[in-house]
Amino acid sequence: MANLNLMGRTRAQESTNSIERLYITMRHLFNRGFYKPMGVSGETLREALMTLRPEIYGTIAEEKVELNGLLYVMDRLPKGIEECRYINLTSDEGYANSHFKPIVPPKRRRNCYRIDEEQINIEITRGRSEIYDILTHLTFLFMESHKIMRRIIIDEDGSVSRDWDKLEAAVKKKDLSQNEREIALTHMANILGRTFKEVTEIYPKFMIPENEERLLHIVYWLGKLALDETVNNNKRIVTFSPVLRERLGHHIHGEVWADTIKRQLLEKNLMHRPIHIISANMHSVMNTLFTPEALEKEMGKKPVMEMYEALSDKGNGQLRNKVMKMALENGMQFIEDKSGTNIDVQIFDTALLKVGYRNAAFHEMEADSKPVILVMDYAFGEQAYETMDELLKPYTYEDNEIHLNVVSISIMGKAGILEGGKGDIMIPSAHLFEGTADNYPFYNELRKEDLDGQGIKVVDGTMITVLGTSLQNKDLLKFFQESTWNVVGLEMEGAHYQKAIQAASRLRDNIREDVQVRYAYYASDNPLETGSTLASGGLGTTGVKPTYLITEKILEQIFNS
Repeated sequence: MANLNLMGRTRAQESTNSIERLYITMRHLFNRGFYKPMGVSGETLREALMTLRPEIYGTIAEEKVELNGLLYVMDRLPKGIEECRYINLTSDEGYANSHFKPIVPPKRRRNCYRIDEEQINIEITRGRSEIYDILTHLTFLFMESHKIMRRIIIDEDGSVSRDWDKLEAAVKKKDLSQNEREIALTHMANILGRTFKEVTEIYPKFMIPENEERLLHIVYWLGKLALDETVNNNKRIVTFSPVLRERLGHHIHGEVWADTIKRQLLEKNLMHRPIHIISANMHSVMNTLFTPEALEKEMGKKPVMEMYEALSDKGNGQLRNKVMKMALENGMQFIEDKSGTNIDVQIFDTALLKVGYRNAAFHEMEADSKPVILVMDYAFGEQAYETMDELLKPYTYEDNEIHLNVVSISIMGKAGILEGGKGDIMIPSAHLFEGTADNYPFYNELRKEDLDGQGIKVVDGTMITVLGTSLQNKDLLKFFQESTWNVVGLEMEGAHYQKAIQAASRLRDNIREDVQVRYAYYASDNPLETGSTLASGGLGTTGVKPTYLITEKILEQIFNS
């Protein structure tokens, strides 16, 4: 048993070392300004990723192509990136005002621009975490492309297989019949090292309205560029623009974003009011406050949770519009982000509420004592520090510093759980920052008993703030789970938020020292279970109940504070 534990710890240590090498290398390559992912300069990244073997990338270490990981990555990278030899990471450099049409990946809000047939630009406005995320995905993508290439070439002179010729012919044909598609999938399955059944099952998940044959297209172009790299030495290149390298870390987007919010608060005479900040999504607070009244006829005697599930259905836009209309008529302001942070904001002036979720004593309160609720959309990794740090700073107006009267800060989001399943709830008591000795213990106003007894498993303990969700592997996570750290889950923003909150409240005196803090997460995946990682698909309606249970408890505490 002792030997097994020692082996487990050694694998966990290898994984930790791999993550450290990845991040040190990525910072070096960023400072250098360019690198070739499949050349000598990208070798360290490839080796570290192969040693780490993250759960989200599945069969990266095997010869067969990883299909679920490929789908996960392609949903987070711009359409057409598989065709491009040159990938340029830029800051916000004015492309929005050009003829280039922005390309926004389905699962990541970032603007990308196809410059020409060979180049695509990806706009970075969320800081280093976004760069790490993209470079990790690109490393995986190009490694998979070389697996494809190795199954294409059949001899040393560069001759290609019949499967490749047939795939190329299918890709060049505009419309495929069902028979032609199945023939093409047969040849593609051979190239991928997968069964026909595996390929046909995942094929529809890659489809987009403008290209139903998207997986054929992706595999063809990944193989084509990898072939060109091998036979003609035309390496793919990732570059970082000089402006991005100069701006990174200076909170340029976060400052513009925060000033817009504070200017709105000042204009509406809300700065002096009790302000409660919630980092969440753009629907749960609004729906919790207004659904019972806005959809009174539709609800009848239905439980309110059923209505929340109905609102989460994409086909029920009319219901969502009714709730939105009532919210806008009863004290909600919406601030669409134009700073580049991709973080929209809602401000709820509860003094204007004619309807909604509140306790009886709320009616007796003076208007100036009623809370102002500021809901900000999810940040991404290190961006959480930038945005919260800038938001909590005083606002300079006519040479005067005006401090926000921040009473509480609540963070609600999705996270990976280490003991449980999708939809379970985690209540943290501290955040550990992966790869460092930094730890942030705090008193959480939300307690496990607040959410117990609702038919959902609730766990409490330490959460680890990871450097990237795509880099986690079982050995490292098991070590954290079984060690005295008592880690129950992993996410990407908690330590960054808490670092900004502690600095603002305890060091800079920007907000009150006794600011109330609430953290709660619902499980989007369990990276320790095969088939339950982020690459296995979304939450569906599983996430509705925990989302609204947490939201209701946060609002209850705000209205009772």
